Amino acid sequence: MRRPAVVSIAAGLAVLLATACLPEEGARPARSSMVIGIDVSGSFRAGGKYEDAIDFAAHYLYGHLNGLGELRVPSAVFVGSVGGARVGEPKSFQPIHAFQNKTVAEIRTQLREFFPPEDAFTDFNAFFGRVATLIKRQGLVLAPLNVVIFSDGIPDHTRRASADTTSAYAMIDLKPLEYLSRSVTVRLLYSSPTASVAWEREIERQRVRMWTVDDQVMTGWREQTEPGMDVESQRHLWNWISENVDFRVRSRRL
Repeated sequence: MRRPAVVSIAAGLAVLLATACLPEEGARPARSSMVIGIDVSGSFRAGGKYEDAIDFAAHYLYGHLNGLGELRVPSAVFVGSVGGARVGEPKSFQPIHAFQNKTVAEIRTQLREFFPPEDAFTDFNAFFGRVATLIKRQGLVLAPLNVVIFSDGIPDHTRRASADTTSAYAMIDLKPLEYLSRSVTVRLLYSSPTASVAWEREIERQRVRMWTVDDQVMTGWREQTEPGMDVESQRHLWNWISENVDFRVRSRRL
């Protein structure tokens, strides 16, 4: 006689559990962090990539901060330089507040002011170390992390030495990023095809995911813009960024 009541209670519990698993209406998405590094060495400027990279970075930041197209809005954004007057020189990071509620042109102007290409060295290891310190200090450990680097990807000791270039790339140290989150992706933009392959193959990593976009591909972003159309309506550009720059990278098989 009690069996229907038991079935009814079990069914009710199943409904409650299923409802509890659904996201609440208007719930905030999972926290995520984005750190952007801009190569401020004279060699990046001399290669003719700095100006285009700054222009694209302004669009990239604007698109993400405003959630245009399919671009995700990060919970935290920091922008810093990859370089210094000397090896290991610490650099500060500009927080998200420096770029919020600004136009693409205003963001571009600020990037040029904050990060002029006047430093002598491209120091990737110092940059990654500072990123790790920043993420820990800000209490952002475990949140998905995207590290986006605008650089030709060539270590300065490779430029100066004619010795083993493979070992030079292998000296780039990603260990500070390895356990900051279950999802850490390093994206290198504006590198040469040779440097891109070196980053993907020669840099030791365990959990960090790697994605590179060659300079010849990156310069094509302007072709995705439609003249006379406001930036919010540049659907082709935001789709291009989503599919080529923000590509979802799978974990590397060990």
